[in-house]
Amino acid sequence: MSLDKSTAVCPGSYDPITNGHLDVIRRAAQLYEQVVVAVVRRSVRKSATLFSIEERVAFIERATADLPGVRVAPFSNLVVEFARSVGAKAIVKGLRAISDFEYELELHQLNRRQDAEIESVYLMSSSQYSFLSSSGVKELATFGGRIDDLVPAEVAARLQEELRR
Repeated sequence: MSLDKSTAVCPGSYDPITNGHLDVIRRAAQLYEQVVVAVVRRSVRKSATLFSIEERVAFIERATADLPGVRVAPFSNLVVEFARSVGAKAIVKGLRAISDFEYELELHQLNRRQDAEIESVYLMSSSQYSFLSSSGVKELATFGGRIDDLVPAEVAARLQEELRR
């Protein structure tokens, strides 16, 4: 089976973007001509974000500036509606563990009910990022842990500044 090398969406809250997220985005950019990193304004399943939508978008834009065909856009509707609005044929997500799979399977089924033409594509986490989550990075930063190899340098600096308050 060959993938339709058109447009895919990589949705998430990206609060903050991690090197694991960037790994998935880079790999998706090798599979699709266009990748839209879709940054949810306000997540239903998560608490309020640490960083504003503008700052999260800016972090991702700078971290992906070297990737042709990758752009960043905020969204506040169903991911399937957003994907349809940008002409995406796929929603690409990373999977780290069984717990991710269970959650993503549920989302996949709900998304297919909304639009069966938009496919869910899952990329297994690279081994060095299989443990990495935004919430874990924030917890490490809160207690002075080393995060410089987990997120872009700019994000590490802003996290430490924000969480010192």
